[in-house]
Amino acid sequence: MNFSQRQPEWHRIPSVALNHIFDYLNPQDRRSAAGVCFSWRHALFQKRYFRNFRFQLDVGCDDQLAFFHRSMANLAMELIVVFDFQNAVHIQKMRGLLYKVAHCDNIQKLRFQTHNVGLVAIGNMHSEHLLAIEQCFVEPLILFLSRKRQPCQLLDLGAIEALSYYGHDFLKAMGKPQELLQLTLASIKYDPSHYPILSLDSTLLQKCAALQVLSLDYDTLSDELLHTIQVLPLRKLLIAVHGLDSEEHPDVSETAWSNFSDHFSSIELVLTLVYAYEAIALLQHRVLRSNMPVTHVRLLFCEKMNAEALDWMSLHYRETLRSIHYVDAPYKYSNRMNSSRRVSLLQDPFVMMAWRCKQLEEIVVHGYLMDPHNLVGIARLRGRQLKRLEVSMIDWSGAPLLNAYNEEISTLLGQQWSPISFDKMPPSLFYDNDLRDQFVYEMLRQDLRQ
Repeated sequence: MNFSQRQPEWHRIPSVALNHIFDYLNPQDRRSAAGVCFSWRHALFQKRYFRNFRFQLDVGCDDQLAFFHRSMANLAMELIVVFDFQNAVHIQKMRGLLYKVAHCDNIQKLRFQTHNVGLVAIGNMHSEHLLAIEQCFVEPLILFLSRKRQPCQLLDLGAIEALSYYGHDFLKAMGKPQELLQLTLASIKYDPSHYPILSLDSTLLQKCAALQVLSLDYDTLSDELLHTIQVLPLRKLLIAVHGLDSEEHPDVSETAWSNFSDHFSSIELVLTLVYAYEAIALLQHRVLRSNMPVTHVRLLFCEKMNAEALDWMSLHYRETLRSIHYVDAPYKYSNRMNSSRRVSLLQDPFVMMAWRCKQLEEIVVHGYLMDPHNLVGIARLRGRQLKRLEVSMIDWSGAPLLNAYNEEISTLLGQQWSPISFDKMPPSLFYDNDLRDQFVYEMLRQDLRQ
């Protein structure tokens, strides 16, 4: 073959020269170059090219799992593990994966994302189920957390109820708790009316001297815990409310919240009610306190519109509240306030929020019938400060010119606006419980990320 016709043998470039070439490339070009041949691809997988690298792994994909073990295990700093908590094969794979993670010093952040947050009601779990959870999750996680060289900076248990009850063990196992930046212990309960309450030693949290983001179930809170975490540099506290047990869990006092808000003057406090069928009715009496610096409220599938509680919030959180989400199934008649309630309150609670709450930027309402006149009122009160106004159920019976309402609201908000049509609403808002769990789960994740 004529020398001029020979194909260049790119794979024979010496590794030293190839590394110099890769060093000059930006990340996108470097990934493109890695597709030339095997030797170029091999040159890509070096730690200096993967600083602060986040890798998402689907346990159900064997090729991806093998790729992680082969190439990514020693490069990723943050690992997001996607798996099905009801799939026995996935659970068995998790055991080997987590032991691998425990021995990779580069992995310092670990997040779980699961398609199913609960296996069975925690009170009905058989000993073999508990043993499997401890062997496949708890034991390797404790090994991971106990590392002192390159210690854990982030632990997100993925709202899995069965794992949240080991929160005390996980905190106790921390080799260097002072390096922990984010801890997520809040969960989605299989039965929001009956479940064990996590006992958490507040002094263990006190050792997490760098903790910035903390997520807890409301049952874990106490006056003592609120006082203890005031030594931490928290910028976000997320609280999930499920049920309320007056015998086992005393209410957090007004004084404790007052001291907390004095200390954390600019903290984000996200209050989320998840399937809180009983707690929603007692919200303003048992949970809310006037000194809670609440910035975001999420009322998710509680099967009741507690308008009095919303009105109470608009009175007491006028300086802090930035976002309100009310989400429920649109077919439930109980979500609509009857006429006597409307008369007693005089105004729609969302209108009162728009009027009183100076920082309010986001209103999302699904599963509650809105009056179009009130929507216009909300838009007039908030104007362009309201970055998001999302509703789906509107009573157009007294307002036939719906286009005129849409145009006026669009003008007031400074952006194109129209209500969400039923065909564009998430399927989870209707009948599917699994999809509903996924919707709630994604909301919890979103609030963590923001």
